[in-house]
Order: sequence, then structure tokens, then C-alpha cells
Amino acid sequence: MERSLILIKPDGVQRSLIGTIISRLEKQGLKLIAIKMLKLDKSLAQQHYAPHKDKPFFSSLVTYVISAPIVAAIFEGEGAVELIRKAAGETDPAKAAAETIRSDFGLDIEKNTIHGSDSTETARMEIRLFFSDDEIFNYH
Repeated sequence: MERSLILIKPDGVQRSLIGTIISRLEKQGLKLIAIKMLKLDKSLAQQHYAPHKDKPFFSSLVTYVISAPIVAAIFEGEGAVELIRKAAGETDPAKAAAETIRSDFGLDIEKNTIHGSDSTETARMEIRLFFSDDEIFNYH
């Protein structure tokens, strides 16, 4: 069974969208197997966004994501990565398909409400950054 990490970014938490976003992903047939709210420190934010470290928006993105609490969650299901990416929509909310999370709730390309792993390999790495094995649940 495939797993993927999501982060509900500060704008989503601050606007009380946690339940709505979790519900949308569960309605895709995905199972929530781990969830927690946390305030990222700069080091963890930099590790998470390391693939973008040479891009001009890296510093701004790190500053934004540590500005307020986030929610980290793991979803499991067949094709979880792709299902979440489709439900989230394009990174830029202005370009996201209608009825996606970013289209409906994203404010701009940075404050786009949700992060989702872009591949199963990335998901494995990101999950290890945010969760220990004893925080991930297996249930029927």
C-alpha cells in the first residue's frame, strides 16, 4: 500500500481548513494513518525544502512555513501520491483545476494551503523527517 505525506501549511491552519482538507482526502478513498500539529523550526523546514535550496524562493518559503503551526499527516492507499497531487491541484492556485484544494483555498503560489509528496521515493524521505515508526498506525 502506498503512503504519502501532506502538510497543511500555515495559511490552511490559520483559516481553520484542517478538517475540510482531511475530509477531502479521505473522500478520495485514502486512509489517515498519522497526524500531528507542530511548529516547524528552521532546520526541519530547510531539510524538507532542500530540493529547492538553490531556487530564489527558498528563503521566503522557509520563513513562511515556520511562521505559524502546520499539520503533518500520512495517508495510505492505492496510488496515494497521485490521488493527493490531483486533489491538491497545481502549485499555483491561479492555475489549479477547479474544485482542487489549491484552487478553492490557496492564496498565492507560496501560500497554497497544502504540500503533498511528489513521488513515492520523496514520500518515504519526507515521512521519515516528520514521523517516527511508533507514530504511524496500521488499522482496519
